Amino acid sequence: MADITCKIAGVTSPNPFWLASAPPTDKEYNVVRAVEAGWGGVVWKTLGEEGPPVVNVSSRYGAINYGGNKMAGLNNIELITDRPLDVNLKEIERVKKNWPDRALIVSLMVPCEEQSWQKILKRVETTGCDGVELNFGCPHGMSERGMGSAVGQVPEYIKQVTEWCKKYTKMPVFVKLTPNITNILHPARAAVSGGADAVSLINTINSITSVNLDLMAPEPVVNGIGAHGGYCGPAVKPIALCMVGEIARDPDCKKIPISGIGGISTWRDAAEFISLGAGSVQVCTAAMHYGFKIIDDLTDGLSNWMDEKGYQTLDDFRGKAVPNYKNWQDLDMNYDIKAVIDQDKCIQCGLCHIVCEDTSHQAVKAERLGDTRRYTVIDEECVGCNLCMLACPVDTCITMKRVDNGKPYLTWPNDPRNAANMKKA
Repeated sequence: MADITCKIAGVTSPNPFWLASAPPTDKEYNVVRAVEAGWGGVVWKTLGEEGPPVVNVSSRYGAINYGGNKMAGLNNIELITDRPLDVNLKEIERVKKNWPDRALIVSLMVPCEEQSWQKILKRVETTGCDGVELNFGCPHGMSERGMGSAVGQVPEYIKQVTEWCKKYTKMPVFVKLTPNITNILHPARAAVSGGADAVSLINTINSITSVNLDLMAPEPVVNGIGAHGGYCGPAVKPIALCMVGEIARDPDCKKIPISGIGGISTWRDAAEFISLGAGSVQVCTAAMHYGFKIIDDLTDGLSNWMDEKGYQTLDDFRGKAVPNYKNWQDLDMNYDIKAVIDQDKCIQCGLCHIVCEDTSHQAVKAERLGDTRRYTVIDEECVGCNLCMLACPVDTCITMKRVDNGKPYLTWPNDPRNAANMKKA
């Protein structure tokens, strides 16, 4: 079988699947259940400095259910750990001692003051954990206190705090980035400049998942009112993949190791993140939805797929998709495809015709032949947009066929049509 051992920023785990910093990693009991189930590692829920206790509210979660699927997106307004620092540190030390082969990273969030970081790093280091993750991503509650995404949205702060942490600890430093920013490369480059050993992304996205129309308040409702929270789950995966890919292909990020986070629910999700440059992958919502035993499907699925593809280790396909991630202007203007409808598989629902007729290029013809309906593609009108294929309820009923006859690769800047337009402008 394929070897799915994970190595990232000096941290090794038996597989790349780590539980992200969240309720599933809030205490020894949960973490032990996770590692017993087979998880490769955990990022302990974010610790803060000693002082006034962290107080959470209830309720804390809101969700988007879509197409019959529960929790396609999950919103939370939970804060960092509300358990005493001493208790957390003792539990971390025990877990690492009892499970030395598992990755144990400790998430941290303290005020943006050098002394605060120096103090907590010194204490965390005594646990024997494998590294720390600087939580610069939390978009609610803590950000209002000058921490979390309030730091992660300012590259200068990221660089400064990362430098402090590298100054006061020899442990690997992961910097967790917020997606609540226009360009993810600015904070990523700041982390690199500050000496980070790796970056983790994405943290949750500012969100209101729904409004309770009886109470007229955002969900989750806390005694009649609500607040924005952090959005995660399968719905955020496309955003996370894009941001991971941006960092992986950016020369200024100097190929910094990446721990990928965001909507990872299946082995395929993990493989996609790894193909775009991720080292480890962190899971939260899927575990909260289905429990820790999903790790069996994740590891078996990834191993089996790697065997089928001939990949012996994760490094064999890590970042393999990055060279093919380009900007729009680098795409082939001569590449041409047309939709093809398999009449034997067609169930005559007409959806392909409806979506193309109403919202695209009127390239699907509808005919009635006796008592049956028939839908065919008008090649001269089809632009190869894929909409009919995506809307079709029958897999492989509609496919896309290449029809450009191997014309040479032509990018937009070199397209004579563009040159003519530029000349006119």
